[in-house]
Amino acid sequence: MTELDITEVAHRAGVPASTLRFYEEKGLITPTGRRGLRRQYDAGVLERLSLIALGRTAGFSLDEIARMFAPDGQPRVDRQMLVARADELDRTIRELGVLRDSLRHAAACPAPSHAECPTFRRLLAAAAAGVGTSRQRTRLKNTPRRS
Repeated sequence: MTELDITEVAHRAGVPASTLRFYEEKGLITPTGRRGLRRQYDAGVLERLSLIALGRTAGFSLDEIARMFAPDGQPRVDRQMLVARADELDRTIRELGVLRDSLRHAAACPAPSHAECPTFRRLLAAAAAGVGTSRQRTRLKNTPRRS
């Protein structure tokens, strides 16, 4: 069984040692012991850290990620939670597409002034209303474009 000290794990995983200590506090990883003052980890911790990084990239909280591991440390992923996150990502992608298209329209709008462009004015109104809702973004998306 290969053991790595905290410095080596931090280096290989690309995270600071403080992150490893924090993950330990959260119960996400467990050292196998200590050599002097340095925590030691089984080499398998690198795979676990990769799964944690993937979960973070997907937008899961550390608490949600912690629930994705069985008590023995093996992955125990809630497939429904993954589907729900994928659906959420689909909504975000659609909303970002609307935003991208709106910015492109504003950049290429042939109106003499953006203030004269009906589409740009709808964008401003949506921004003033706090475009944080999907409904407002959907309304913008379904509005016919005028170039």
